[in-house]
Amino acid sequence: MEQYKKEFIDFMVECRVLKFGSFTLKSGRHSPFFMNAGAYTTGSQLMKLGEYYAQAIHENFGDDFDVLFGPAYKGIPLSVATVIAYSRLYGKEIRYCSNRKEEKDHGADKGKLLGSEIKDGDRVVIIEDVTTSGKSIEETYPIVVGQGSSPDKIKIVGEMVSLNRMERALDSEKSALDTITEKYGFPARAIVSMKDVVDYLYTPGKDGIINDTLKKEIDDYYAQWGAK
Repeated sequence: MEQYKKEFIDFMVECRVLKFGSFTLKSGRHSPFFMNAGAYTTGSQLMKLGEYYAQAIHENFGDDFDVLFGPAYKGIPLSVATVIAYSRLYGKEIRYCSNRKEEKDHGADKGKLLGSEIKDGDRVVIIEDVTTSGKSIEETYPIVVGQGSSPDKIKIVGEMVSLNRMERALDSEKSALDTITEKYGFPARAIVSMKDVVDYLYTPGKDGIINDTLKKEIDDYYAQWGAK
């Protein structure tokens, strides 16, 4: 496993973004772990978060893209932090763009979008915190491609999330990320997967962050809800 992935797992735990216990998800599933990117609240945390996203995007998609789109609301700080990190780490100026939940009907920046416009010929990477069911992309995809004179004028290079939960989508046996790739034709990736998390944090017979009891709970969860 790459060093930045190990550091990112430690970072999520230290920031209490990734928690272990008993959680009820929006889907109604009862999960032994939960990730909440809204728990990143300080300048130093957002600076580091942007760096991890930038490294993962660089590794998975390269530098041949123009716009980083972060859907409202959590995607807004993610996109801003990551384009700053991208400029510093790789010397590439990427524009950020996000949508408004309610369209602004006045002023010089009226419309649906914040930040940069998206125009014909732009290559876009979508950034989110996490996706469990893959439903959020159903709102995001038409917003992004709808900025072109026709949908084929905008190229979506890929989507990057923090954590691949590796559980099946609500209407598929496949994971949400695999479902997105299959349906929309662009790669959906994560900085780390739950397999990475477990492999890194679990040592059999030792009372670490993931001990034998919690490991069994995670295994049982994936036996019921894991993607095929």
